[in-house]
Amino acid sequence: MSTDTSTNSADGDAETMTEAELRERVEELEDSVAQLEANTDDGQKKMTIVATKGTFDMAYPPLILASTAAAFGWEVVVFHTFWGLDILHEEKSKNLQLSAVGNPSMPMPNALAALPGMDKMATKMMEKRIDENGTATIEELIDVSLDQGVELQACQMTIELMDYDDDDFYDDVVTGVGAATALQHMAESDVQLLV
Repeated sequence: MSTDTSTNSADGDAETMTEAELRERVEELEDSVAQLEANTDDGQKKMTIVATKGTFDMAYPPLILASTAAAFGWEVVVFHTFWGLDILHEEKSKNLQLSAVGNPSMPMPNALAALPGMDKMATKMMEKRIDENGTATIEELIDVSLDQGVELQACQMTIELMDYDDDDFYDDVVTGVGAATALQHMAESDVQLLV
């Protein structure tokens, strides 16, 4: 078996390369490709969050994580589906409730938490704590997220299922997004979270 390989050079003349020379040339080309890839990679991290819950307390985690990651220069997408879509709904987001039933951190038994009006009372108590603490409201977190370039997406299937209109959502919310688009961003992301 011969170790010489014949190739055409850039000027069209044929030249003979040994196997060692050919391996060296392949390594040079691989190094060049690696450098090109390194130069095209801007180093920006990507995050995708899927928001599925529309309660008062569950609106905060995706918005806080998204706005914080964006502040660090990450590319962030938050895909809102099912009840999570209410976070982006201008009317409904102002009336999200904290669920007292089944919440192990609530300082009351489920039998008491199930009484009428307890969710509203728990929500008012939390809103008071947020106000006293100077914590941002949901609306403020949405504005901050959008200002920092977070892409807040509304699931098209859920929009249709809930009989919402595109006009129901905050300005700059991206509507008409399907699961395939969300999955593509997830596949390209460094961090994927389901909230």
